[in-house]
Amino acid sequence: MRIYGQLNVKQKRTAKLEHEIFIANSDEDINLCFPAFKELRPKLNFEEFLAQIRRQESQSYKILALRENGIVKSAAGFRFCEFLAWGKILYIDDLTTLPNARGNGFADSLLNWLIEYAKSSSCNAVHLDTGYARHAAHRVYLAKGFQLNCHHMALEF
Repeated sequence: MRIYGQLNVKQKRTAKLEHEIFIANSDEDINLCFPAFKELRPKLNFEEFLAQIRRQESQSYKILALRENGIVKSAAGFRFCEFLAWGKILYIDDLTTLPNARGNGFADSLLNWLIEYAKSSSCNAVHLDTGYARHAAHRVYLAKGFQLNCHHMALEF
């Protein structure tokens, strides 16, 4: 068992491959997450990625990553927020898995970690927004007990 952040995380064997879950803190680890984030956010570019993450870190943003054989296969960007409506929550900004790594339970593993981290950090809930057409992701969220309880609206400029 390895310890990452404040939680104990067991390494899991999948078809003779080990994966680890960790908080990406170093420039190198953050940059290793770029391909996974690029799948979810196609407008991202590598040259600006690290600076963007560092700016978001000032707002409590962190990256949780799942690495297998030196490659980040799945990643989640998250932060703590406090609202009048919900109190303290862990908000998942991004949850992504490389296309060739989908179906292995990696996003599920990251969600398990995030849910336990939220509980251990005295949060009232875990929240996320998800696109209407992300049906495979919806199945994962609903299986975890997430409920569809609001619409996110945006006015873009």
